Amino acid sequence: MHNKTYAVVDLETTGHSPTKGDRMIQIAIVFIKDGIIGEKYVRFVNPGQKIPAFIRQLTSISDEDVKDAPFFDEIAAEVALLLEGTIFIAHNTDFDLSFLQSEFARCGVGKWTGKKIDTVELSKVLIPSAPSYRLQDITEELGIPLGSAHRADDDAEATAKLFLICMTKLHTLPEDTLNLLHRRSFRLKSDLSTLFYEALKLARTKKISSDYSFFRGIPYRNMSIAKDNHFGHPVYPIDNQEKTAQLKKAYPDFERRESQFGFMDTVWHALSGRSEIIAEVPTGIGKTMAYLLPAAIHSISIGKPVVISTYTNHLADKIMDEELGKARIILGSDVTATVLKGREQYISLGKFEELLRIADESYDETFAIMQTLVWLTETVSGDLEELNVSGGGQLFVDRIRKRSNVLAHDEQVADYHYRLLERCGHSNLIITNHSMLLSDKNREQKIFSSLAGLVVDEAHQFVQAATFMNETVFSYTNWKYVMGQIASDATGQLLQQVDQLNTQFGTDQSRSRAQLDSAYLKFLTLFDYAVATLTTFNPAKRKKQQGNRIIYTLAELNYGRTDFSQVAEAMSDYICQAESFTSGLAIHVDNMTGNEQAILSEWDFWVREMTIKAGEWVEVFVDDNSEDFTVWMEKDMRSIPGSLTVIKRSLDGSGLIRAFIDRLKDEQTGIVWTSGTLAIPENERFIARQLGIADSIPLLTFDAPAHFYEGAEVFIVNDMPDIQQVSQSDYIEAVTDAVVQTVMATGGRLFVLFTSQDMLRKTYDLISESQQLEDYTLFAQGISSGSRIRLLKSFRQFTNSVLFGTNSFWEGVDVPGDALAAVIVVRLPFSSPEEPVYKARAAKLTASGLNPFTEHALPEAVMRLRQGFGRLIRSSSDKGFFIILDRRIETKSYGQRFLEAFPNVPVKKVSLELMVNELENCYNE
Repeated sequence: MHNKTYAVVDLETTGHSPTKGDRMIQIAIVFIKDGIIGEKYVRFVNPGQKIPAFIRQLTSISDEDVKDAPFFDEIAAEVALLLEGTIFIAHNTDFDLSFLQSEFARCGVGKWTGKKIDTVELSKVLIPSAPSYRLQDITEELGIPLGSAHRADDDAEATAKLFLICMTKLHTLPEDTLNLLHRRSFRLKSDLSTLFYEALKLARTKKISSDYSFFRGIPYRNMSIAKDNHFGHPVYPIDNQEKTAQLKKAYPDFERRESQFGFMDTVWHALSGRSEIIAEVPTGIGKTMAYLLPAAIHSISIGKPVVISTYTNHLADKIMDEELGKARIILGSDVTATVLKGREQYISLGKFEELLRIADESYDETFAIMQTLVWLTETVSGDLEELNVSGGGQLFVDRIRKRSNVLAHDEQVADYHYRLLERCGHSNLIITNHSMLLSDKNREQKIFSSLAGLVVDEAHQFVQAATFMNETVFSYTNWKYVMGQIASDATGQLLQQVDQLNTQFGTDQSRSRAQLDSAYLKFLTLFDYAVATLTTFNPAKRKKQQGNRIIYTLAELNYGRTDFSQVAEAMSDYICQAESFTSGLAIHVDNMTGNEQAILSEWDFWVREMTIKAGEWVEVFVDDNSEDFTVWMEKDMRSIPGSLTVIKRSLDGSGLIRAFIDRLKDEQTGIVWTSGTLAIPENERFIARQLGIADSIPLLTFDAPAHFYEGAEVFIVNDMPDIQQVSQSDYIEAVTDAVVQTVMATGGRLFVLFTSQDMLRKTYDLISESQQLEDYTLFAQGISSGSRIRLLKSFRQFTNSVLFGTNSFWEGVDVPGDALAAVIVVRLPFSSPEEPVYKARAAKLTASGLNPFTEHALPEAVMRLRQGFGRLIRSSSDKGFFIILDRRIETKSYGQRFLEAFPNVPVKKVSLELMVNELENCYNE
């Protein structure tokens, strides 16, 4: 940075296209010299046209602000002079620089020439774990003040500060990392190579930090092994006054809650008495802390870990990041904890290093490599979920996941998952997910044995995790991608590279190549025929299946198991030929360059991937386990065969659950099952029985404080059309009207919960087309980009937002306080009668003389509605409305079962007009 001047530029404009007449309304330039922010140039610009309403709202720049400002023609030469000889920086140079160049040309001013730096590109490389790289998001993440987003002066200043933070980070990286980054930086879109080169020169004069280890030349951060190093041994506080005093250490405003203390005592007695309990604990009483404290104390006292299992990795991370620190303060003890996920969540350093040696990289791959190199200097877990890669970078990340426990010695030393397993033995708490826990059954070396106890949170989801455990999925797109890795004969592809190795080392593979091509052709012909049969089969359209998505069970297809077996046999032969194709090269490995070894290793990797695929094919299409599994196919008629997916899933996971739990009981481990929703009226043990928990074990329920739900009301809109009496399109029109009116009455901050993606999409499209909510920010699961967690974060950032979600938003999301005003339930959350797993389970229940509706469909839907209600009130100060549009809750005899499942809150049956009036009165007070 020495002696260079950086000009950080931000423009506000009437639109994105200067060629179509869009013009600048504000320009800001912030100058940086010697690492210090200096002069600033900020001007409003008269665009010579009215500023569009959307831009006025976005920037808070009005026509009044710019009416006396100069036109850009008047200041273009001045701006060009200021930028001359500087390095141009912007947060997305593709927009700011190209717009500016276009305006210079229009005004007859010479084009700006020089180096450019895009802080989007720079921050993605140097801050690879940031959840988002939009300026307002990345600045919030880094604690950079941003007075008013989308104002050029504030944006340019924030971008300048972001650049300086990136530069500081750059100069902390080890020399070897900088060397690997610099080598790739020439492929980037902005001129970052100079920055990396200067940092590299400086790093060569500094000592290497002891914080790093090296794996085959790649620096990575050392992971410390948790030590059994406790500052005192806490004793469980039996007395409630003592509990209150301890909790006040972390929560100064803590108020005693009898249910929380009761649940704490229950957990303590179960763990210390090595017994099994099941407890429903509602939101708002501090459930997580109530089991963390006794779990930690019990672990410390007997010197073995307690396992905490949650449904998702996100919830596991949340306990670690948000709750554990408070538990340490309360106990005054260094409670050690490790979050443990499936091995495929973690990076394989061996695979990563191997791919670095293969020279051919796309831009996305280069970018993902650079992000990974920086991330390795800071991650202590190696959990790839931390990396925020985009586009084709995700394919690269999938290739560097750990797939095997067979490791070379140097790999084992550097393997994150292996080291986390080591840490588990030294931890008081092992925080994991349900699937990881259940997978222990298949492991030769058990991870979860010799425990001080087990706490299963979100216990109702343990059933679903068990059924997913035995799921196998055939995805046409995924198969074609894997097949293409070793079958493509294009220039520079793997097959051609291996061919060249055979020629180079004199292995006579001409016959072998002919056999490989012949085996592949036979396999491909049979595979394509099987896929064509799957994609062209269209059973008579069922009334419940609307839209382009088609689902049907494989049993309906007139295509024999023998035909599928022929594909498997041909594939097996092809894999044998692929293995023998490189067999002659094995003796030459020691004479190969690193790049040549990597090519050979890459071939072996993809052959192994094909072998896994062959196993999946047999599992899905050939094996007959029709008693315990269902197999179905999904496709979208707009994307054939790309959308083709065939899924095989277990119908009942209780056997798997009890086999695991019985093993723990044999080891005399205390077990706590808990969730916010475990019991429902008239079928209290619906979940307990699915978990295989004996009826002799009582289901304990702890109540929320009496005043907890005072801010909640339930509305049933009784003038909606009957969902079973009108067409889907008529019902969607009515839903759209209800959603629009409700949003306008509350000012946004709504969840709209659907049971099908098809209805969600059609409602979202209709609302978007009507433009009635154009002043609101709409997010839709499966339509808006980003994961469920990202959508939630975006939803929280905007006060006028609406989020459309399907089944996974019925639970497990946390939007406390004013961020959520209302939840709209579009239809009661019954599984579709055509849903393959439900259909197969219903058939089994019917065969046993049981009614599938009352025994399964109804209790499951009641449970889901309770979970949906749980999204609304997360603390006693929350206020919100739970709005049900499906009149069956009022007109059907089973409706009462749903109403009885709500806590003691007012339930009003009203017209849409009356409800909207009430909402308006409430929010306009």
